Amino acid sequence: MDQEATLVIIKPDGLKKSLTGNILTRLSEAKLKIIGAKVVEVKEDLANTHYSHLKDKPFFQELIKYIRGKLHGENRVMSLVYCGENAIGKVRRIAGATNPEEADPISIRGAYGRILTTGLYENVIHASSESSEAEREIKLWFNPDEIVYDLYPALEKQFSSQTRRVWQ
Repeated sequence: MDQEATLVIIKPDGLKKSLTGNILTRLSEAKLKIIGAKVVEVKEDLANTHYSHLKDKPFFQELIKYIRGKLHGENRVMSLVYCGENAIGKVRRIAGATNPEEADPISIRGAYGRILTTGLYENVIHASSESSEAEREIKLWFNPDEIVYDLYPALEKQFSSQTRRVWQ
């Protein structure tokens, strides 16, 4: 596939403030396809793995609390995979700078983000910064069958001892 993919996460503050529709509307300006979407309760191991590149930063533990919803009483995020030409660049332009005070006021982060007194950027959205990061993040947040296109090579494995919840 000649298309680029990127991960977008609408963070707990975005959900708590009912900004999901506004954010999706803004992202639709990029004319990309949504090829995966789900609401996720972020467990500690997922949060730690997602932000592993920041583990030595002084704000790491607060960042983990933030993505897990501990700061907002909202224990869910919406994760999405967008696909299309220059998907990463288009999404990052619409998302705006990571620091909400440096973000263009018409960007998502410029419009809805803020900086807490602790210095944490509460910026309502995550967007992959480059293609290898996007691949790592998409594989972390989604299984191959949760995405409508085959983005990356996958295997079929048989699990005989797997227990799963099913509808009654």
